[in-house]
Amino acid sequence: YNRVWIPDNEEVWQSAEITKNYKTGDCFLHVQLEDGTELNYPVDPAALPPLRNPDILVGENDLTALSYLHEPAVLHN
Repeated sequence: YNRVWIPDNEEVWQSAEITKNYKTGDCFLHVQLEDGTELNYPVDPAALPPLRNPDILVGENDLTALSYLHEPAVLHN
């Protein structure tokens, strides 16, 4: 159970849950979007999508307390 941020043309970033283990060399990341849509997201092993912070950290006042600090995490928080 891991969640990542997937780039989106309309919403900028969409949260997705990884539904199948990723192995080095795989060309796709199997994910399920929050609306239930399953997606085979093409990935470059050198640039995997950013991980999403645990729900307990959503709304944190101090951004340095976030496990992952990147653009989608800051925008979501």
